[in-house]
Amino acid sequence: MKPPLSIGPLSNRQRRRLEKGLRSRDAFTLRRGQILLASARGERPSVIAAHLRCGTQTVRNAIRAFRTDPAGCLHAASSRPNRSTPILDGAACEQLRAILHESPHAFGKPTSLWTLRLLAAVSAEQEITPHALSLESIRRAFQRMGVRWKRAKYWITSPDPRYALKKSSATG
Repeated sequence: MKPPLSIGPLSNRQRRRLEKGLRSRDAFTLRRGQILLASARGERPSVIAAHLRCGTQTVRNAIRAFRTDPAGCLHAASSRPNRSTPILDGAACEQLRAILHESPHAFGKPTSLWTLRLLAAVSAEQEITPHALSLESIRRAFQRMGVRWKRAKYWITSPDPRYALKKSSATG
């Protein structure tokens, strides 16, 4: 059986840092300080978790963070990924741009206007993307390409060949 997870004895400097964390306004720092001081007293993670009303895994994570970085473990790390690459790379963006220059009818769609939702669906059908992307992902891809996307507008037109003449005479 493994011995209970603990941080062991603290140096005076470490103890002062943890006790200072107890006076912090940041809830994360306060909770970490409470967990680590209790662990230094020799309490088991399950007892600490019950006393502080948190998960046992939270206690274990705090102890492991202290073992890894005793000075920085009182501050929450960023929740952002280290690196995020867009799903639509340069080649996919160019394919998307090429789709925009065609009619939605060419892809079997019942409308003549492109919308972000329709473009996301067609890009998945044409296997440009692995799945239908969110509207925000499509919009950001256009932003990276320098394409300004505006809401589709419906124009009133007529199949009458003299429509342009009639319209100009009516509107002046």
